[in-house]
This record gives sequence, structure tokens and C-alpha cells, in this order.
Amino acid sequence: MAKMSVNGVRSVDLGVTDLKAAARFYTEIWGLRPVAERPGSVYLRGTGPSHHIVALHARPKSEALRVDLTAPDKAAVEAIHAQIREAGSKDIEKPAPIGEPGGGYGFAFRDPEGRTIRILTDAKTHGDTKDDPDRPRKISHVVLCSRQAAATVDFYAKALGFKVSDRTQMMTFIRCNTDHHSLAFVQSEHATLHHIAFEMENLEAVMRGGGRLKDQGYPIEWGVGRHGPGDNVFAYFLGPYDMVIEYTAEVEQVDDSYRTGGPEDWQWPPGRMDHWGIAVGPSERMRAAHQRIAFPPEIFHPTA
Repeated sequence: MAKMSVNGVRSVDLGVTDLKAAARFYTEIWGLRPVAERPGSVYLRGTGPSHHIVALHARPKSEALRVDLTAPDKAAVEAIHAQIREAGSKDIEKPAPIGEPGGGYGFAFRDPEGRTIRILTDAKTHGDTKDDPDRPRKISHVVLCSRQAAATVDFYAKALGFKVSDRTQMMTFIRCNTDHHSLAFVQSEHATLHHIAFEMENLEAVMRGGGRLKDQGYPIEWGVGRHGPGDNVFAYFLGPYDMVIEYTAEVEQVDDSYRTGGPEDWQWPPGRMDHWGIAVGPSERMRAAHQRIAFPPEIFHPTA
């Protein structure tokens, strides 16, 4: 019987020590818009249909709290719940209506390395989805550092229906829709957040965003360039509290005819790390930040 698959990344929940300052950055500089607020939490949307793509929560330290993945319908949520149980996950909640802003139906669980992942469907959406060159559309992908990347990728394939698009020497890119990757895992000594990528309208919007961030005192930590796997344009920054965030565009669209690549397919000449070979970085500040943003040791729920 075919595995039921999730079909996208809806949002990420981030813990921040200064909620007002973080919300100011993500709205006034990064380009998101407030859509809901609760005591200790702010929910922010992009230009796409998702109710929100970032939720900020006041916490004692900076943390990556949760990644929300979408499923096609309630039957898919139930099937994915069974697949996760079958794959061996024991720290898992029962599917139920979601009482947080955006609503929907779903459940949260902890993956093999302790990250909180939530599967949901039927969440609220927006009808006003006109592109804006200075605002992100959606979460393009989330990249995670992993102590056991091969085993973790295997879990996401068996339990959530992901498919491998490409492997490099250090990374594995996995997909659940036509985007080349929605998640990727980097072999590391830590199970931390590597970066969050926000999809922009096009290359022009990525370049405009890079200039806007530089004007506000946030230099490009790596970029602008064009990746190998995924063929996407990129520019990386350090947001508040050393969270690595990316503007990206033009992610390669693939289907099941796509040939899974291996490390031998993604080798660059000396001194080059992308197609163009003109990007500055990655900076040492960015490399260090990849190890800092951990997930809490229990399933995350907002306090209010």
C-alpha cells in the first residue's frame, strides 16, 4: 500500500527572548505581516495563502520550537499518524482540532532526534495572494542539522512520504511536492536548526531584499548565488538571535521522473560553492550559528 504523504511546509514556530524586537524585524525589515496575536505570541503571514508562515513566542532562550507540515485532508492526517506510529515514534499526540490561530485539524510528534513536527490540514487560508517584490510568499524549505542524517531521512520517507531528490557529501534534500526540496538534512554533531528559506517572487526580489537588509545593518552572510541541488537563487542572513534565514527564488520544479543525484553530481571547481562562483561567504558567523538554535526536549505548545 502506497505511503500517504505530507504536501508542504506551512510554518515555523520560533522562540525569541525579545518578542517585540523580533516581531519588528520580521515585519518592518524581513517583509511579513501580523495576522494574529496572543499573550506571548505573534503570528506572521507572507503573501501566499497560508494563514501564517512564522509564529514568534516569548521564551527564555532562542529556540526552534516546531515545524508545521501540511496534509491534503483529514484522512491523510489519520493515515500519516498511523505511519508515524508504525515507524516507531512513541512521543506522538492524537489527531484533534487545533486551537491555535489558523485552526485546522492535526497532531504533533517528536521525530527521532527530538524535534517537534506538527501535521495539519483544513487550516485557515487567505484569498489575497498578490506577489509583492519586497515580501516573502511562503516558507520554501527548512534545513536541519542532524546527528544521524541517513536514519532521519529514512524515517521521514517511511513515516511522512518524503522522497529524496539529491544527496551531496554533507546534505540530503527531500521533497513532498513539486518543489525540489521542502526539507534538507545536514550531517552534523548537533540536531539544530540550520536555516529557514523564504520564497521570494524572483531573482529581482532576492536582490532587492539583500539591499534592504544591508541598508538596515544586516549584511549578506552568503550570496547572492545559485545553488546546485534545487537550482535556486539564494542570499543568507543572520536574523535576530543568530537564526539563519534565507531569501530564495526559482526553486527547481520536479516530478517523479527526476533522477536522484549523488555527491558525484555536485562537485565544484576549487574555490567555488555554487553555479555562479561570485557569492561572498558563507561567513564564519553563519557557520557558527548553525550549531546554536536547538529544539526543546518536549512537544511544543504555546503557553496561552
